[in-house]
Amino acid sequence: MKIALIGYGKMGKAIEEIALQNGHEIVLKISIENAVDLTIDNIQKADVAIEFTGPESAVKNIRICLDAGIPVVCGSTGWLKDWETLVDICNDKNGALLYASNFSIGVNIFFEINKQLAKLMSNRPEYNVSIEETHHTEKKDAPSGTAISIAEDLLANYPLKNKWILGKSSNQDELSIISKRIDPAPGVHSVLYNSPIDQIEITHTAHNRIGFASGAVLAAEFIIGKKGVFNMGDVLASSINLKSRI
Repeated sequence: MKIALIGYGKMGKAIEEIALQNGHEIVLKISIENAVDLTIDNIQKADVAIEFTGPESAVKNIRICLDAGIPVVCGSTGWLKDWETLVDICNDKNGALLYASNFSIGVNIFFEINKQLAKLMSNRPEYNVSIEETHHTEKKDAPSGTAISIAEDLLANYPLKNKWILGKSSNQDELSIISKRIDPAPGVHSVLYNSPIDQIEITHTAHNRIGFASGAVLAAEFIIGKKGVFNMGDVLASSINLKSRI
């Protein structure tokens, strides 16, 4: 598989390492220094693009990939106000787009645990739920895309809260997300249910970027030859189904 890496910072380099270990080839590396090289002609040298930049550039980068007819895996966060527009473009061009706020398999298991715990706690008003997340200081968006995914999954299964906000809230209808930026911290996410009697907490802690990079490469392998819009749940479901047939 020939891969174009759009974003060649710490995450891009971690993805490169995993991709090469899996026998893939990196045919294009785009960073701030050579952003002008992100052209349709150059992207078409690849079988798939993996995009990890930032909210200010992700939408433009994804559109270039879709215009080039190259499937794109995106891990940039903070741009989802443009989500529906890009979905329409992807479908109009019969392209392929896979977005995830977090590619770690462990985090995606955490997502499922969070949903189930929210259902169990939905009739326990004595507990107040909140979310805490910690990332490195280079993380540009707050709350993180992962924290937003956790919050939205929780709200969908927990009727005692009706919206999330960044920061502490005294309103019982609001779900607080506390965001911290501390070095070094690849990523820590916690959901806390606190009562006068006790506290229930689930936490995912990333020790390094390997889990994120491995998941991104797995997603790139998954999207080859497909058309439409996908997420990490589709990737994991495919992986489970494949293993069950072996």
